[in-house]
Amino acid sequence: MLHLLAAFIFFTRLPFWRLAEVPGEYFKHVVSWWPLVGWFTAGVSVLVLYASSLILPDAVAVLLAILTRLLITGCLHEDGLADFFDGFGGGTSRERILAIMKDSHIGSYGVIGLIGYFALYYTLLSSLPLTVAGAAMLAGDPFSKGVSAMIINRLPYARKEEEAKNKTVYSRMTATEYLICLIPACLSLYWLSGIVYAGAALFPIVVWYLLTSLMKHKIQGYTGDCCGALFLLCELSFMLGIVIIHTLS
Repeated sequence: MLHLLAAFIFFTRLPFWRLAEVPGEYFKHVVSWWPLVGWFTAGVSVLVLYASSLILPDAVAVLLAILTRLLITGCLHEDGLADFFDGFGGGTSRERILAIMKDSHIGSYGVIGLIGYFALYYTLLSSLPLTVAGAAMLAGDPFSKGVSAMIINRLPYARKEEEAKNKTVYSRMTATEYLICLIPACLSLYWLSGIVYAGAALFPIVVWYLLTSLMKHKIQGYTGDCCGALFLLCELSFMLGIVIIHTLS
């Protein structure tokens, strides 16, 4: 399964590349396998969450779970979120936004955006009972990646392939790749305790539509940074939905 292996190599910093050599063409199709990687990153994070909660306060366990995913992914998505905030916050034209996002330095918008994101994400998870928080992480990570993956089917890549940071431009999904992406994404909602919580799935869909519309208007496409930012903000909205439903129920 070189396609799945390519996705694990691309979306994590674990040494999966040692298992086999993957031709570059496979990396153009990794987005459809993104939710399956989400099952892995979420599973390890929740394992750390529950294990550490046996000897540490729940708030500390939540923090360790968040840090676990950061270590697994090498802050890949968070780097994209910072660049997204810098570009769309400080850029006034398509060319300027793309130039800012490609700059490796982080600006004030990126710093403030990351602080706000982590503060809200941590606070939302910490406000939930540990079992609900774990279920929300198991569902929210793969589902939000499945929703976010649809960006490559709605928008074109905003740069030339040779200008891409990772030198890879994702190919639009085939019918089979749609199923590979959406089935594990939707199945992840099984972890939610009760059909009521499934309503939180609407939040990422709305955020996806709004953000992809913004990208279409501002840069007439997407970049890798946009994908990472879209996933994190969709997942954050999912957690917000879970907390709202939990509070009202």
